[in-house]
Amino acid sequence: MALREWAWGGVLLSPLLIYALVALLLTGVLRLGLQRVGVARWIWHEALFDVALYICVLAALVALAAG
Repeated sequence: MALREWAWGGVLLSPLLIYALVALLLTGVLRLGLQRVGVARWIWHEALFDVALYICVLAALVALAAG
């Protein structure tokens, strides 16, 4: 996927929207995996960790797709 706009029904959509949705799903899967392994109990501030993990996953997706 290149970083180009998509035309869907006459509306231009940013590829960042797709990346954001995929990153949200991947973040949820990673959080479930961390809870099952037992690492989640060591997280001090869960909401802050979730946001940071989401941003890292989103940045990785965009970097992989653009390069």
